[in-house]
Order: sequence, then structure tokens, then C-alpha cells
Amino acid sequence: MSENELELDPKRTALVLIDLQKGIAGNPVAPHSGGEVVANASRLADRFRGLGATVVLVHVTFSADGLDRLAPPVDSPMPARAPAPDWADFMPEIGPRKGDLIIAKRQWGAFYGTELDLQLRRRGVNTIVMGGIATNMGVESTARDAYERGYALVLVEDAMASFSAEAHEFAVKTIFPRISRVRSTEEVLKAMA
Repeated sequence: MSENELELDPKRTALVLIDLQKGIAGNPVAPHSGGEVVANASRLADRFRGLGATVVLVHVTFSADGLDRLAPPVDSPMPARAPAPDWADFMPEIGPRKGDLIIAKRQWGAFYGTELDLQLRRRGVNTIVMGGIATNMGVESTARDAYERGYALVLVEDAMASFSAEAHEFAVKTIFPRISRVRSTEEVLKAMA
């Protein structure tokens, strides 16, 4: 096997999909459309499930009163509006399916304040394959936390997107190569054969 060739053990590898939910994946994103990201993530999830590998679906959700939202002062706050009733529901193509782990988070990253690390370690996972929306927000925050916890990472470039192509490309070309291997959906599917 060459140094750049990817080989993944389904018993030790988890697919973690970030915020592929109706209130986020339906927004305009780039350089891949939300539909393309969901389709690629769905193909990955199907392969992982078929091999008995761990699939984790992460979504951001808040209490009805919103008191569990982050609210420190910032220069560019998120718009304050009540989300649609199905805002936190996963895109139907993604799942959930029987056996999937569901992680609800209250901030960009999926590790802080959740049981993600505990559940991955109990399943013997040491490698995380990741995709989702937005590349430079939820995906990058979770990837940085995973790296700091010692997980090997594979970030799937065409199974993620951001709210601008420039933001996506900065993360993919500048941040991700320092903490992970960046690959395509096809490369990961081949590695999970």
C-alpha cells in the first residue's frame, strides 16, 4: 500500500455526519450543493451500515425556550428567529436508520457537552470519516476536537460544503491537511470495500 492510499477497517472506523438536517442542508452552500453533499453522505452511510461500521448522525438542536443556545457577544451574531418545527430533523436520505448513533449538540462542535467521545471509544473506534455542513463551522470544530483527542481523521471533501466556496476551500486546503487526510467520496468507498 502506498503512503497516500487509504485503507479503513470497518470495525475501527466511524462515519460522523454533521448537521445534515432540514434547517441547514436546505440553505445555499458551495462549492457543492446541499443535494450533492447529502447524496454523497448517504452513499457513505449506506456503505458503512452495510459493513457493520458505526454511523453517527449529529444535529444541532435547542430547547423550546432557547436558553441552551450560546449567546456571548460577537460581531456577527446568528439571526434571532424561531426555527421551523422540522429544522433539526435529519434529511430523509441520511436517516436515521436502525443502529445509527444520534448526537444532539448545542454548539458548532459535536464533542463538547455530548457523549460522542464516550460512544466512539466504547465501540473501539480510532478513525473518524467526516462530512457535513458547514465545512468551516460544525465540521471543522468537530474535526479539531477529534484530532486533539487522538483520532485519525478522513475528511470527505465532496461530502461537505459551506456558505461560501472560499470558506470551504480555506478549511480544506489550509486546516484539514494538518489534522487529517482529505479524500473524495469515491476514495472512501473504495477504502471501505
